[in-house]
Amino acid sequence: MEMIMADGAFGLTKELERETAGVWAKVKDHVTPLEWPAQARLISEINRLKRERDAVILAHNYMTPEIFHGVGDYVGDSLGLAKEAARSDAKVIVQAGVHFMAETSKILSPEKTVLIPDLRAGCSLASSITGADVRLIKQRYPGLPVVTYVNTTADVKAETDICCTSANAVQVVEWAAREWGVDRVILIPDEFLARNVAAQTTVGIIAWKGRCEVHERFTVDDIAEMRAAYPGAEILAHPECPEDVLAVADFAGSTAAMTDYVDARRPKQVVMITECSMASNVAGDVPGVQFIGPCNLCPHMKRITLQNIHDCLLNMQFEVTVPADMIERGRLAVQRMIDLPPPAVPARYDLVKARHHVDVELI
Repeated sequence: MEMIMADGAFGLTKELERETAGVWAKVKDHVTPLEWPAQARLISEINRLKRERDAVILAHNYMTPEIFHGVGDYVGDSLGLAKEAARSDAKVIVQAGVHFMAETSKILSPEKTVLIPDLRAGCSLASSITGADVRLIKQRYPGLPVVTYVNTTADVKAETDICCTSANAVQVVEWAAREWGVDRVILIPDEFLARNVAAQTTVGIIAWKGRCEVHERFTVDDIAEMRAAYPGAEILAHPECPEDVLAVADFAGSTAAMTDYVDARRPKQVVMITECSMASNVAGDVPGVQFIGPCNLCPHMKRITLQNIHDCLLNMQFEVTVPADMIERGRLAVQRMIDLPPPAVPARYDLVKARHHVDVELI
C-alpha cells in the first residue's frame, strides 16, 4: 500500500515526486514505501552531482533496481558497458559494478577519471587468475591464442590476445582460431563458460578452473523444483552456470540475451538462473511478466549502493588507475573484442541441440 503524506507521495515534495515518478514506477515492487523517500532524495542528488562533475554512471545488470533505473546513464552487460566507456564524452566515469569493470573503463578511456564507489567490490572469477598465471599458460601452449573473459583484472587482459563476454564467447573463440590458423584456443578463466562454449563449436577449448561464486551454486535440483512448483514458467540460465543446468533450461544466454528473450516473448512467468537483481531490473521494463526465484546474490555487486555512489561523486573517490604499459597491452585485447561485428542473432547456448559433446582440457 502506498503511503500518501502531507507534501505528496511518501512525504516527498511535489517537485521531487515529479522528478522521480518514472523511477518509482519501475522500482515500486522492489522498494518499500518507507525506503523510497531517502532513495528518491539520493537519486535526485546523484543526478545533480553528475551534471556538476561531467560524469556518467555505468550500471551493470546486477545493480539493485534503484541504481539501475534511478541513476544509471548506461545500463547493461559487461560488453555493453565496455563499449559505452569507450564512446562516452564525459570526463568522469563512475562504475556501478565491480573493480574489473572499472579497470576495463580505464583501459578504454585512459584520459578520463574512473571512480568506483567501493574498492572492495571484487569478483571471485577475476580473483581466480593472475597475469603471471597467463604467462605460464602461454609457455605451456605456445602459439595458441588466449581468449580471456572480460571478467578479469587488467594484468590478465594485458597478457591476452582478445577478450570476450558470455554474449560473444563462441564468436570470439571461432574468430581467434581462424586468425591464428589453429584448431585449439585457450579460453580463461571461467570453467563453466568454457565447457558451455565447447559444446557450441568444433574448436578445441583449453580452460582454467575459475568459477563465479553466484552461478556455480545453481543445480539441476533447483530447476526441477521450479518446474514442479511453476510448470508453466520459462527457465533462463546464464552460461556461467554448470553445463547440466543449462541443458535443462528453456533458454541459455548472456544477460543481454536473456533480456532480449523476455522482452520479445513476454512469457507469463520467468525464472532467471542468475544474480537476483537481474530479474528485478528486467521486471521494471516488462510489466505483466511474473519473475520467480531462485536466484543468488553477488556480495561484491551489492557493495555498491546509492549512498556510496553519492559519496563517490561528492568526494571524487575512489579513483581506479591502471599502469600505462598495462593499459596499452590490455586495450588491444578489449578493442579487438569491441571491433568484431555483433552476432547476427542474440547469443544463446543451446546444449540440448548442441552439434556435439566435447570435453575441455582443464589446465
